[in-house]
Amino acid sequence: MRIKNIRTLLVDDEPLALKGLRLRLESFDDVEVVGTASNGREAIKKVRAEKPDLVFLDIQMPGLDGFDVVKALANEELPIIIFATAFDKYAIQAFETHASDYLLKPIDEERLEQALIKVREQISEHIAIEQNAKLIELIRSLDTPPAIELSEILTAQDISRKKQFETHFNIKDRGEITLVDVRTIEWIDAAGDYMCLHTNDKTHILRETMKNMDKRLDPDIFKRIHRSTIVNTDMIERLHPSTGGKYVLTLKNGSQVQASRNYREALARFL
Repeated sequence: MRIKNIRTLLVDDEPLALKGLRLRLESFDDVEVVGTASNGREAIKKVRAEKPDLVFLDIQMPGLDGFDVVKALANEELPIIIFATAFDKYAIQAFETHASDYLLKPIDEERLEQALIKVREQISEHIAIEQNAKLIELIRSLDTPPAIELSEILTAQDISRKKQFETHFNIKDRGEITLVDVRTIEWIDAAGDYMCLHTNDKTHILRETMKNMDKRLDPDIFKRIHRSTIVNTDMIERLHPSTGGKYVLTLKNGSQVQASRNYREALARFL
């Protein structure tokens, strides 16, 4: 299914860079350039006025730079951001702002095409989630709902719900960032204001609270088994009772964690 035109804003303080990117984008039928901006302040105004789907955003500009633009719009509905710059030293900071992509100048045609494929996927997913949410609300509002397979409703709900949870964590350590896939996390325990994310080969430290961690992870997979411990249930190999109504969980890598009796319901499918 062909998605709508991608309404695109180009932001760069170099006129030749703007012209070059615009010419490259002309080869993509679904990309519609709705405007350009030559500095950060102008970019903020254009984003608010045009409400583009996508912004190609230069990082190093006089006055407000690309990161300042994102910060200024942080509390609003952000378009998809692709940073474009001649300086690769900004890659980590761009990654931290959750940009869709990061392109180095001069922009390679193949990399540009790859970035737009990713953008199309993001837009398609967003549209699907909105459509599913509207469908569910419509069904709920009807006095006599039409015949519909329950599986269809559950699938639509599942899509909307699961998109809310983290798929990766960005772990910062000594100026470096490690991308940790949540599927590789075996269990998590709290150490003050920090979380220890245990994977098969390493323990990663993340500054976060247990309460927020509960919200960020899919509860169908990650279960709180103790006030300071969360376990990936896909990693559980066996469990056996301990004293005081507690359970000891043995994970697939041989590690053992203890479940409090207060969180026994979290292990219901294993009991």
